[in-house]
Amino acid sequence: MKAVILVAGEGTRMRPLTTTRPKVMLPIASKPILEHIVDAAVDAGIDEFVFITGYFEDSIKDHFKDGKKWAGDIKIEYVHQAQLRGTADAIGCARDHVDGRFVVLNGDVLVSSDYLKNLILRDEDVVLTVKEVENPSDFGVIEGEGGKVIKIIEKPEVPQTNLANAGIYLFTDSIFEFIDKTTLSKRGELEITDSLQMLIDSGADVGYEILEHDWIDVGRPWDMLDANELLLQDIKADCKGLVEPNATLIGEVVVGEGTLIRNGAYIIGPVVIGNDCDIGPNCFIRPSTSIGNGVRIGNAVEVKNSIVMDNTNIGHLSYIGDSIIGQGCNLGAGTKVANLRHDGKNIRVTLEYKFLDSGRRKLGVIMGDGVHTAINTSINVGTVIKSGGFTKPGEVVR
Repeated sequence: MKAVILVAGEGTRMRPLTTTRPKVMLPIASKPILEHIVDAAVDAGIDEFVFITGYFEDSIKDHFKDGKKWAGDIKIEYVHQAQLRGTADAIGCARDHVDGRFVVLNGDVLVSSDYLKNLILRDEDVVLTVKEVENPSDFGVIEGEGGKVIKIIEKPEVPQTNLANAGIYLFTDSIFEFIDKTTLSKRGELEITDSLQMLIDSGADVGYEILEHDWIDVGRPWDMLDANELLLQDIKADCKGLVEPNATLIGEVVVGEGTLIRNGAYIIGPVVIGNDCDIGPNCFIRPSTSIGNGVRIGNAVEVKNSIVMDNTNIGHLSYIGDSIIGQGCNLGAGTKVANLRHDGKNIRVTLEYKFLDSGRRKLGVIMGDGVHTAINTSINVGTVIKSGGFTKPGEVVR
């Protein structure tokens, strides 16, 4: 069994975090999103992969190489998608690299190995994965009968069910015949849902499998925090660094090689800290925090429920809560991030000129790579700071 994973897109809804990397390479629980997906597939018994790449594809190739970092030496092939023309076009890029039955996964949808094990045992011509959602008009929606798909419509204005296409499929290579017949949709894309409807109309046996709780769609930056919190629940304490005598580690805390935890540091798991970090003294790291490699957390710093990427420095007397901090940032002393509105309402965020409800009562800053804050910077709830941005001493950022 092979898995085709679609990883060609940028992930524009994740900007500014994707200005220097594809979305699938954003870190969650100390590993890129894509690595979590590959791990689940390997656990399910899949050992050959085809990555459909495009945007910043070298970052994917440099990390995964040929797959030999996994026990059992999995095989990874890379296929470049020259133009991003939709999901049907992306899947069609794999036609010369698969034979018979294969799984298709989206590079930004986390799924459990148990689910994949059940999926690959199904015997229909095609199996779609669906999820019950509250906003089906944002997805491809299926109509089913007796466990079979009879209709699928992409982003319908008036959906007939709440069963959304989750972007995980079991195909046979017969799908390519219908991809070749697919024409541009009203959104100007070659959409796999159109290919699937033609397949259904041809009389093929198309089933569906409903996902319950083992599915996370990482669509917006704050979804990373939800996924990070969920994945950290499964970690086990493991210390490969040096912990000084008067530091305190409680619960499931992972400490990477070459990392120093200085006296007075107080860390409550689940927390993951990468390699070659310098933590403390006298800092407080609270649960559901992931810290990358080469990170410095200074004196009297508190970090809570956040993702801090590689080679970032958080200066002394700072507070970071419910936030995503990009790679190579430098936060000056006294940088404070607000993460809760006074009225307790959901925090709204401006992304790509759109004002969005995050659905979260607590959300701090979404900070791109290479940001520098000056001393005593105050950052208001739901603030987005673009990569390479900077602040002035004492500035309030909204």
